Amino acid sequence: MNIQLIIEVLGTVAFAISGAMLAIDRKMDLFGVLFLGLVTASGGGFMRDVVLGIVPPSMFESPMLIPVGLLASFYTFLAVRWNRHMIPYLPEGRFQWILNFTDAVGLGLFTVLGVNVAIEAGYGECHRFVLFLGMLTGVGGGMLRDILAGLMPAILRKHIYACASLLGAACYDYLLLWIKKEYAMFAGAVIVMTVRMMAYHFKWNMPKAA
Repeated sequence: MNIQLIIEVLGTVAFAISGAMLAIDRKMDLFGVLFLGLVTASGGGFMRDVVLGIVPPSMFESPMLIPVGLLASFYTFLAVRWNRHMIPYLPEGRFQWILNFTDAVGLGLFTVLGVNVAIEAGYGECHRFVLFLGMLTGVGGGMLRDILAGLMPAILRKHIYACASLLGAACYDYLLLWIKKEYAMFAGAVIVMTVRMMAYHFKWNMPKAA
């Protein structure tokens, strides 16, 4: 199994859990949990493939991604349903922390994956386009998730979200000049996750007009 497929599967699981947990928090039924989990897990890659002109998008050609996204969402639903009596006793903010952590993992993994797909498509010399596709792959699923859940997308309001994705994409693109792809992907993903979780913990935000 190559590194790109491993990252895609892990990112799919992380984002599916994130989408499913938000659906549960918004009191959606089983279909809503499965649908929102799958949209979160596959939305960014779908947008990236449409921009690149890849038809059908890779999510429909992969034998694993849709089943993995649905299974991760379903197991999240079962885990919460079977343990719902314990939820009132969880430490304050634990549910939100788990949602943000899985979202950060998905954001980091899909950001470097988007950069890698753009480079393999032949756009490695167009660095701004590569960074844009990395960010789009990272934030696209979460953006669709928030819209469907009736929330302002995190990319517009939340603790250094898109900026963390852009930073990780830029670091990965630069590190490719110096180290092997696998190490560069790992470093770029870890940078995104670290910045996102630090921003969540310390409540870092971009400045607002009012």
